[in-house]
Amino acid sequence: MLIVHHLNDSRSQRILWLLEELGVPYEIKRYERDATTRLAPAALTAVHPLGKSPVISDGDRVVHESGAIIDYIIRRHGGGRLAPPVGSDAYETYNQWLHYAEGSAMLPLMLSMYVARLGEAGAPLHPRIESELDNHLGYVEQSLAGREWLLDQGLTGADINMSFVGEVAGVFGRFPKYPAIQAWVERFQARPAYKAALEKGGAYSFAR
Repeated sequence: MLIVHHLNDSRSQRILWLLEELGVPYEIKRYERDATTRLAPAALTAVHPLGKSPVISDGDRVVHESGAIIDYIIRRHGGGRLAPPVGSDAYETYNQWLHYAEGSAMLPLMLSMYVARLGEAGAPLHPRIESELDNHLGYVEQSLAGREWLLDQGLTGADINMSFVGEVAGVFGRFPKYPAIQAWVERFQARPAYKAALEKGGAYSFAR
């Protein structure tokens, strides 16, 4: 059975949502952040040397990195659901979104989060970070305009991997400028599988 090594308030929440959408049986092994540092516990290094979440175990195989985990679960356990057929044009678009989520889109959001903690010392970096945020969120907004999901076929693993980008944008108060992103976030947060994952995963500070 799949085991999700689940860190509270982390992107591993997306993996629980994926498994709920697919109806794949899984177990949760829970890890708690340090209340002061917000860092993951050292126990996660026993699962993978990086000590990061999300991580899954599937028998003897350990998979880390959100995009790789989503791809693995859909290929091995999805039964053809939540991804276009490999080799189709839609699959190439899907694969691009799957990698874009963590490869590019999250960087300016994370920089904004960390630089904000520097106070005045981080002020010189704000204009460049804001420019990058506008660039990436504008791209996502344009891609979602007039559609419910990132691909025409409906919800896919690409939406699930990109979901954290939309949620963090909401936490940063960006929704008024990006109504298509807001509507998309509200749409996926209303799904029964999302709600079930939230109930099983526990408190999730980035969820609205």
